[in-house]
Amino acid sequence: MVKNKLWVVVALFCAGCMSPSAETRSASPNIVVIFVDDLGWGDIGVQGALGYATPHIDSLAADGLRLTDFYAAQPVCSASRAALLTGCYPNRIGIHGALGPAGNHGIADGEVTLAELCRSEGYATAIFGKWHLGHLPRFLPTRHGFDEFYGIPYSNDMWPYHPESPKAWPDLPTLEGEGLVGANTDQRRFTGDFTRRAVDFIERNALESFFLLLAHPMPHVPLFASADFEGRTTRGLFGDVIEEIDWSVGQVLAVLDRLGIADETLVIFASDNGPWLSYGDHAGSTGPLREGKGTTFEGGVRVPCLMRFPGRIPAGSVCSEPVMAIDVFPTVARLIGAPLPDHAIDGLDIWSLLSDPSRATSPHEALFFYYHKNHLEALRAGRWKLHLPHSYRTMEGRELGSGGTPGKYNYQARVGLELYDLENDVGESRDLAASRPEKVAELLDLVEAQRARLGDALTKTAGDPFELRAAGRVEEL
Repeated sequence: MVKNKLWVVVALFCAGCMSPSAETRSASPNIVVIFVDDLGWGDIGVQGALGYATPHIDSLAADGLRLTDFYAAQPVCSASRAALLTGCYPNRIGIHGALGPAGNHGIADGEVTLAELCRSEGYATAIFGKWHLGHLPRFLPTRHGFDEFYGIPYSNDMWPYHPESPKAWPDLPTLEGEGLVGANTDQRRFTGDFTRRAVDFIERNALESFFLLLAHPMPHVPLFASADFEGRTTRGLFGDVIEEIDWSVGQVLAVLDRLGIADETLVIFASDNGPWLSYGDHAGSTGPLREGKGTTFEGGVRVPCLMRFPGRIPAGSVCSEPVMAIDVFPTVARLIGAPLPDHAIDGLDIWSLLSDPSRATSPHEALFFYYHKNHLEALRAGRWKLHLPHSYRTMEGRELGSGGTPGKYNYQARVGLELYDLENDVGESRDLAASRPEKVAELLDLVEAQRARLGDALTKTAGDPFELRAAGRVEEL
């Protein structure tokens, strides 16, 4: 659709029919999502990062909204991305873990992605970077609403140079659309190449409404920075990688400004999960949060999230209400005027919270945290976090890795039925379950209702078959 929105507003204003409000100026806003990999809550300047600078990322907070309590739906790659793109808890749609090149499944044909939602309203759509929702042709982005794709189909460590199991992995393909254009590409090029593709896409579609997903593989290990950034920071290669990602954000913001469409564009910056702590100096920071990627403690699921939409989201605002990546889908649907899918989703429209964060509250009674195939491990309701009994991995008491080689996790750690007041104990260090049995009982009622809906492998609860949908699967490879 040609972007004559501003001319329409001016004409109507001159005719005395209406005022040129921000609502009418951005009736079909562009949507840009910059989704990075394994970036911890404490890995951006505005949240305390040290040893490098992130001025462009931080500008999103200064010019927009910082969501301090934004959650990934699961603390792992594919599941988290499935949630962002469909508005569903990933176990609802049969996606879990990190899909690999030996797998035969991916996102199902019947799921509606953000790209399909936007394309139904006439948007141009593209993804550059990491996909990770299935590598076989029927699962690729071009089969799920994206007009353009250039990038890798799964994680950048799934290649023959893996530090622990190199023989387990085939060559890492680089795809354009559905065609192979490279293998084991020099990953020092990734951040720059994907950024240039994103800028070019914006330039080509400046007169149209567009949805762009810039899904950087970094700072997931193995870490690579281009020659322009390598060696620039006191935080080593990790800091260099983050400064190049910050440069990338700056390039996207600059082209929006140069083309005069910044005020018509919602920009979202977020991470898929917390940092991979076993990699030590090649991993990020959770700040004050407990544990990291691969756990449902705060450090695994609470991630950086900044949103900018000039004139629509108040500049310099901060929101501490709990929300999740599943909420992006229904919120975008509202903004672009698209109907929600006929099937169930789990996300809720959080636009009132984004546009008036000082007054609005989270629409969720509770957010639920799953891991592995369908393990319901925790929930958050308001200030309260309840952990259900489960095992988890930890680096506590272990030697961290260095130089790209990981340390060894302890996989035998256990958490019981534990209650934390995140308002006063964000590090989840003081279990209040024994002193607040009435709160535990109240939250367990929510847990049982959720188990009845989507099941829970930890308690061998099957869930409602009418609520659960299967992943797509190719039986013969």
